[in-house]
Amino acid sequence: MSSMKVLEGSYSGLRCAPCGKSLQPCAVELEYMGSRFNVELPACPSCGAVFIPEELAMGKMAQVEHLLEDK
Repeated sequence: MSSMKVLEGSYSGLRCAPCGKSLQPCAVELEYMGSRFNVELPACPSCGAVFIPEELAMGKMAQVEHLLEDK
């Protein structure tokens, strides 16, 4: 299954706080209310920490959350 690209722009300047490594686009699986989504987000190649920008959390992810709760 392919992952959906949900971010525009570059997050290549971000570094993982614990590891200090540069974040790289990575396919990650998000789950909410039993539904799973494969998306591409910046993540640490070492420890796997994922960065979710505020605009994504408060925008697209909030819209999906409301749609799933209305089902």
